[in-house]
Amino acid sequence: MKQQRGFTLIELVVVIVILGILAVYAAPKFINLQTDARAATLDGMSGALKGANSLVYSKAAIAGVEGTDCSDATSACTIAIDNATTPTTVVPVFGYVQGAVADVTAILDIDTTNEWGVAVPDAAVSSADIIIYPQQIAPTTSAKCFLEYTQPSAAGDLPVYDVVSTNC
Repeated sequence: MKQQRGFTLIELVVVIVILGILAVYAAPKFINLQTDARAATLDGMSGALKGANSLVYSKAAIAGVEGTDCSDATSACTIAIDNATTPTTVVPVFGYVQGAVADVTAILDIDTTNEWGVAVPDAAVSSADIIIYPQQIAPTTSAKCFLEYTQPSAAGDLPVYDVVSTNC
């Protein structure tokens, strides 16, 4: 009489089904693709803002206002960011775009209706001048998923870009 060795086909199928169910349940918790994708998107937005801001600085340097705070009432300097008949202008602060919703939105040319939000944050959420966030995730004290932008505070200072992806 032969002795049985190994698993039967039914036992093998049951084990595979159980492993499949566990994989479907546990994989999203380990892989966390959506959070990583949102953080990568914010990193891309940070790069876009840095690139656009370097172009604003170049235009400010050409105009000779890279060391001037043009946001105060006494200075009347603006930088045209396009070649339209009525150009879109931004106000530089020590050569870089000021932390104002209209100016940041203008240099990025983003869809603020469906995709991105640009706002002055509540003090409890962020101390930055401006935050840029995905529309589907409103910034709160618990869900911080945004890019912070802080304009320079003195001549020679650089703007601060910080990606915050807590509970993103």
